[in-house]
Amino acid sequence: MLRIGEFSKLGKVTVKTLHHWDDVDLLIPEEVDPVNGYRYYGVNQLVKVAEILRLQSLGFSLADIADLIAGRDGAELLERRRLELLAEQSLAAQRLLSLDHYVHDMKEQLMTYDITTTTIPACTVFAYDTVIPNYDALHQIMPKIGALVAKANPGLEYAPDDYRFNVYLDEEYRDHDVHVEICQTVVRPGVDADGIVFRKLPEITAACVTHSGAYEGIGKAFAAVIGWVNDHGYEIVGPIRESYLDGDWNQPDPANWRTQIQVPIKAA
Repeated sequence: MLRIGEFSKLGKVTVKTLHHWDDVDLLIPEEVDPVNGYRYYGVNQLVKVAEILRLQSLGFSLADIADLIAGRDGAELLERRRLELLAEQSLAAQRLLSLDHYVHDMKEQLMTYDITTTTIPACTVFAYDTVIPNYDALHQIMPKIGALVAKANPGLEYAPDDYRFNVYLDEEYRDHDVHVEICQTVVRPGVDADGIVFRKLPEITAACVTHSGAYEGIGKAFAAVIGWVNDHGYEIVGPIRESYLDGDWNQPDPANWRTQIQVPIKAA
């Protein structure tokens, strides 16, 4: 028999942990002195310690470890943990890819943002005002909008410049239930239907900056252009547009996406 301190050294587990395992009936000492309460463990229990530690390293809870050691639901628990690890692996791969893009974006952003003032000509657009559950939903809603436009306006001609932009209409940033107006230029107005509205937009002067890379990093570009507007004595006179120059429809790698922020301005 081994006293708890010696057993702790041989099993490479703390005395505090052994006390806890005893409290939850995971590893109970073979003997407890009724006078002084000293715990004594058998040498054979070191094998069980090694098994518990191995299962802990695989991410099993103590409750699951107790079931596995007791032979309860072993196959089910092992398969469930396997699926959890596969999901964690997938998430880690996604985060690694995002980290690589972040490093790329940071290197790109070491350069000063090139902010210009541009006259955006008057144009005719169709606009679709909607609330989307989140920003990723834009990828799913665009084909729906295209189908609605085509249904009501067969043969509609899109403008050659392929100018498409979104205007976000909430008074504050939202990460869900986002109010957005989705716009694209056309050669001439069509028939309003199913939430699609055609309108003519006047010419504007805008401070523009292009963000390269995944959408998550666009906040720095916003900060740069808004700071430039304030520093150069302008005021914002209309809703800010996000114009999508390149995205997942033509560039599978987010590092190659380009989004232009267009801030309508006039001299203060």
